[in-house]
Amino acid sequence: MTVLSTEDEGKYLMDIEGEQIGIVTEVDAEAQVAYVEPEAGISEALVQSFGFGDADEDDIEVHADAVETVTDTELRVATDL
Repeated sequence: MTVLSTEDEGKYLMDIEGEQIGIVTEVDAEAQVAYVEPEAGISEALVQSFGFGDADEDDIEVHADAVETVTDTELRVATDL
């Protein structure tokens, strides 16, 4: 099982085919949920990586059990969201 942490904020969320879904805006480490802003740009990724962003109402909730791999720059899910 993948473990999510606040270190994952600012990373890209990718689907199984390597297509970008969005940017992780916030991680609830206790609940093991990543909040992802769909179709975010590079400037949004920078803001999030420095810890200045927050989740909002249009973010997608991605639970840790849906995340297949985590790298330095991305989280990859095994299915399409």
